[in-house]
Amino acid sequence: MTGKIAWVTGAGSGIGEAGALALAEEGASVMLTGRRREPLEAVAARIAKQGGTARVHPGDMSRSEDASAIAEAIEKEFGRLDILVNNAGSNIPDRSWKRLSPAGVEDLIRSNLSSTFHGSLAALPIMRKQKDGVIINIASIAGRFVSTQPGVGYIAAKHGVVALSHSINMEECRNGIRATALCPGEVATPIIARRPVPVSDEDKARMLQSKDIGDLIRYIACLPSRVCLNDVLITPTWNRAYISAQDQGF
Repeated sequence: MTGKIAWVTGAGSGIGEAGALALAEEGASVMLTGRRREPLEAVAARIAKQGGTARVHPGDMSRSEDASAIAEAIEKEFGRLDILVNNAGSNIPDRSWKRLSPAGVEDLIRSNLSSTFHGSLAALPIMRKQKDGVIINIASIAGRFVSTQPGVGYIAAKHGVVALSHSINMEECRNGIRATALCPGEVATPIIARRPVPVSDEDKARMLQSKDIGDLIRYIACLPSRVCLNDVLITPTWNRAYISAQDQGF
């Protein structure tokens, strides 16, 4: 991927950090975006230590003006954009209809769905000029299946991310642009600390790890331009939903 330019949102930790490191290892120059500069600088330092190239541009991807400004900075400095990893997202502890607040709904939609929209809208004009580009949208198993645990707002937002991703392929395939809805099951990332029921260290160790998803991001980004991986569902082998069903005798 030498000479390729990648933009990773939510790059300060978890899946974003792992994806940025993996793309840099393959030779891509990476633009790191997140709300806080300090974690981004730490990731950039790791990439530089490994001989890679990274730039830091903090911003809130739920704000269209931030996304546009970062895309403009990428085009000005590098002249192109080959890979966008729309990873910015979050969840909240109050997840059921009984506890969900209007402010919580707004937070979930902005951080998970609006951020993906704004990143894509900012990146697509650059990719259209090139007639080439990969957009990797980090959705969730919650974007494919409805259950109670992730919360109604998160499920609705991630379903939107999956639909958004497929719609890019419908409209932009003639421009050589392809999108992947990457839908992981449980991943042991910092966001897991926001769950209303704490997760044990033993269960975390059995979950997917950020590096697993980073390696998958690397694989998708390295595919030939003729290949569009529309949708990927990846889960831990020790799937807690399956285990729970077995324990209940189903």
